[in-house]
Amino acid sequence: MMPRLLALALLAGLPVASAVDRPAANLPRSSPEAQGISSSALLAFVNAAEAKIDALHSFMVVRHGHVVAEGWWSPYQKDDPHMLFSLSKSFTSTGLGLAAAEGRLTIDDPVLPYFPDDAPADPSANLKAMRVRDLLAMSTGHHADDLQKFSFAGNERLTKAFLALPVAHKPGTHFLYNTPATYMLSAILQKATGTDLMDYLRPRLFEPLGIRNPSWEKSRDGITLGGYGLKVTTEDIARFGQLYLRKGRWRGKPLVPATWVAAATARQTSNGSSPTSDWDQGYGYQFWRCRHGAYRGDGAFGQFCIVMPEQDTVVAITSGTRDLQGVLDLVWERLLGPMKAAPLAPDGAGCARLGRKLAGLTLAPQAGRPSSALAVSVSGRTYVFPANDEKIETARVEFNGDAATIILTVGGHEGRVPCGAGSWRRGGTLPGADGIDQPVAASGAWTADDTYTARLYLNETPFRVTATLKFADDRLVLDREYNVALGDAPTRRPPLVGQPRGGY
Repeated sequence: MMPRLLALALLAGLPVASAVDRPAANLPRSSPEAQGISSSALLAFVNAAEAKIDALHSFMVVRHGHVVAEGWWSPYQKDDPHMLFSLSKSFTSTGLGLAAAEGRLTIDDPVLPYFPDDAPADPSANLKAMRVRDLLAMSTGHHADDLQKFSFAGNERLTKAFLALPVAHKPGTHFLYNTPATYMLSAILQKATGTDLMDYLRPRLFEPLGIRNPSWEKSRDGITLGGYGLKVTTEDIARFGQLYLRKGRWRGKPLVPATWVAAATARQTSNGSSPTSDWDQGYGYQFWRCRHGAYRGDGAFGQFCIVMPEQDTVVAITSGTRDLQGVLDLVWERLLGPMKAAPLAPDGAGCARLGRKLAGLTLAPQAGRPSSALAVSVSGRTYVFPANDEKIETARVEFNGDAATIILTVGGHEGRVPCGAGSWRRGGTLPGADGIDQPVAASGAWTADDTYTARLYLNETPFRVTATLKFADDRLVLDREYNVALGDAPTRRPPLVGQPRGGY
């Protein structure tokens, strides 16, 4: 949901910067028209996103340094950190640029000497030729089939596993998107500086930008993952984009060298020729080139930091969608196209319509009936599942009128998920098979006399789980389907059949 004061300001047609007293670290707010884009165009973008994309979680549009529109679809909220997936790579690139500026490393350094204990006994000429620059530009020389042999879940030290891969092509001559390469960048920075990437960036990037509580996963070897695993808020993404739009300056002071910004966002590697694809416009140093002279940081399922220098604009987006090109197409069609160089006439009515829309953004809760006659007989009963890959051990549902709470035990950890009826309930936790609990917001309803269906958003991630619990023949059949999944992993999980344990 939009902050209430911001929504009221838009409803009144006021410049938002004058209506809301915000901390100094936050970006200033403005009415859209004052920055050369109409409220009606922004409203059309939101409406088109809801009609065509399943589903945006948040967006923020920054024009001429001012936030002109922002919104979070409930149950997502403005202060929620969101998993960035590969958008993390652009932050890692920034760390390498800062380390190079400090003289800790150069991008022409060969990779192999950083890891003498992990080098193969007889390294190939191509491996010896691989440089930091090649890691940055995704031109390491690996063949796709060989890269698939690398696993972040493997038992070997990850730097050693990477260096053991065959390097079929001369580095610098062959583009292949390569998340392990970004991990190597993080490992190299740690070797060069003696400081973990996250700790290195904290005083140099996160704190100056006002990114207050970033979190970043590490490998079992104690190295920040680099290529994924970073969580920050939507406005944090926008701040990062604004830093790059201003060529490395933040609030008038240099933070990242302008030369690094220019190199990182330029075409360093050619990766295609289609004029209609934003994945064929070239790749920089962990940044993608886009159509329309733009560039972006980009993460799985629609995590975007889009920088449009010609329009002096940044667009930050989080989502949980498979249609990444569709999201970018909406930005070009609904936002870039209507932008004007000069301010527009004030439009109080248009601001009011936009404000009402942004104040009421929500993802659809689970549809169905609030109650069933079966609820009384199954409420509180524990069902035990046979051993399974997801380590789901038991489940029970406590029904109390229209309200329901799902209690799951996963890998020995219990999580409670309260479900709203026709609305979202936040504050639940879903235990993971890895022992890490995930915050979850949920909505549930009876979709048949014997079936309760819950829609769960892991609201710091792109993931939505639809859990169907069918109580039949004194059993519980639990089905789970995710909105998205990495690679060719299935979104629907095999059903689990639980048997009652001890009654009520």
